[in-house]
Amino acid sequence: MSIAFLCPGQGSQQPGMLHRLPDHPQVQKTMNDAEDLLKKDVFSLDTEKEFQSTTAVQISLFLWSIAMYRVFRAEGVKPDMAAGHSVGAFSAAVIVEALSFKEALKLVRKRGKWMEEEHPSGYGMGVVTGLSYNQLKRLLKEHDSNKTVYIANLNADDQFTISGSQTALDVFLKSASNEGARKAELLNVTVPSHCELMRDVTKKMRQALNEISFSRPKIPYAGNAIARAFLDAERIREDLAESISKPVRWNETVHLYYERGARLFVELSPQAVLSDLVNKTFPEARAISVSNGLENCLFLLERYNRKS
Repeated sequence: MSIAFLCPGQGSQQPGMLHRLPDHPQVQKTMNDAEDLLKKDVFSLDTEKEFQSTTAVQISLFLWSIAMYRVFRAEGVKPDMAAGHSVGAFSAAVIVEALSFKEALKLVRKRGKWMEEEHPSGYGMGVVTGLSYNQLKRLLKEHDSNKTVYIANLNADDQFTISGSQTALDVFLKSASNEGARKAELLNVTVPSHCELMRDVTKKMRQALNEISFSRPKIPYAGNAIARAFLDAERIREDLAESISKPVRWNETVHLYYERGARLFVELSPQAVLSDLVNKTFPEARAISVSNGLENCLFLLERYNRKS
């Protein structure tokens, strides 16, 4: 039985999240390292006002995941595999040791900035729960003939996120609700991630990624655009670029790691979004979020290691 670390993407942020990190030397080190690079007080990033910026959100989520990973590592806990949802893929790339913290943080800052510049207003994302993939595809075909709404994330058998213009999203979400969706609403995301509208950002990111060094990962990294476990640095480099403008195949990632023996999933997030999805999909596995408390997680990990 193996342990998989999961790193969140946009939508898992909460105002004040960086201030609620544990009082631990590795948290302080992470924040100091980030401030040295960014030349600003990183604790100023997690306000409700700052979170109107995609860049601030993505940097905050990245720092949260890496700070918690470093805490676990200092406490003697190491994962057997890692995966990140959307911008969380950069956190996962650091955890598997394919990418340095310094380079990843610079890339995350560029990623957020480029995404904001590409579509500064009038766009976003929504979530649809309770419909199958085929139902969603049919609705898109029937109600979006101009292709202004795109499937962005395949999170579970019956949970998907969509991207597009605010106007098109409003219309489509009403159609999904009328079709019988349990939930069809806008997300707190101001850019249309993981679709063709971000193709130019993928090009910029690919160029930036080609200018830095990658290392062979020490443990598997699960791709976003292609749900495969990569132990090849070049495949990770390509996935970090391609996933910006292609759907995140998260449901397949969870199945992939379960098939590879993962039975304990630890979400390095201020919320329990990814762990809830795992628990729903695999009741016989266990998924926990650090948002439930560091001590609780360490206690569970210790029990798990004894059983293993």
